[in-house]
Amino acid sequence: MSYFEVVDRRFTRFIIPVCQLEKLYTGTLWAEGPVYFADGRFLLFSDIPNDRILRWDELTNTVATFRFPANHTNGHTRDRQGRLVSCEHGGRRVTRTEWDGSITVLADRYEGKRLNSPNDVVVKSDGTIWFTDPPYGILTDYEGNKAESEIGRCNVYRVDPRDCSLAIVADDFDKPNGLAFTPDEQHLLIADSGRSHGAEKPHHVRRFAVSPDNRVTGGEVFAEIDPGIPDGIRFDTEGNLWVCAGDGVHCYDPVGDLLGKILIPEAVANITFGGPKRNRLFIAATTSLYAVHVNARGAQTP
Repeated sequence: MSYFEVVDRRFTRFIIPVCQLEKLYTGTLWAEGPVYFADGRFLLFSDIPNDRILRWDELTNTVATFRFPANHTNGHTRDRQGRLVSCEHGGRRVTRTEWDGSITVLADRYEGKRLNSPNDVVVKSDGTIWFTDPPYGILTDYEGNKAESEIGRCNVYRVDPRDCSLAIVADDFDKPNGLAFTPDEQHLLIADSGRSHGAEKPHHVRRFAVSPDNRVTGGEVFAEIDPGIPDGIRFDTEGNLWVCAGDGVHCYDPVGDLLGKILIPEAVANITFGGPKRNRLFIAATTSLYAVHVNARGAQTP
């Protein structure tokens, strides 16, 4: 069986016939948040229920524990200085790991109230940090610590790292999840995974316009995701959007037309482009970490 499904013939140019879908590791309860370190040739990813961050080494193809306990960490990225930025379900906060290993809290409250459970995070070229805050980490003790929401809704936020001031970007989501800027940073796309807790709830990706001074407008639906729910999302350099879904990774062109799918035998939570040429797609899917080389390059990230 092929590991890909072509919906639009344009998708075939992304497939390299001699490359196979690889399973790099298995043994997680819920794999999430892959982030690639080109300068170290390794990948970090979360295993949320097991409360650990794992480190896959590209040169030895081995996996070791990077951090345990890890505050039920979910999504990760790197800032413009290359430092690790993480969303912690357990700590209900966004943190930065400094070069000496110490932890700096970037955001944990809005107007005095604790955040829900920060989920996914991206850094814009101006250094601002944008993250989603659904309730997954406080709904049960499985992915965090069960608690009531103090804020009472699920927002998307922007952090100014100079003073850690926090601003709401969007407040009309059911369960905001993965997010990504277009390569030119003129638009921000955000997944709503509300259908995880109700068949009638949202399962789409929305598109917002972003002004040079970070004002956000719009919010129209870019694509409905089926089967399953949208989770992590990433752009390639040509503006195609790669979206995690129930049957694998879906690829959409810049106007929202589905081109094709990379089929994975498990529900996919998050992805990132990596490797020396940013043409290797790393896929965090429930119990396992997968990878496949594609004929596309991920949009430049720190």
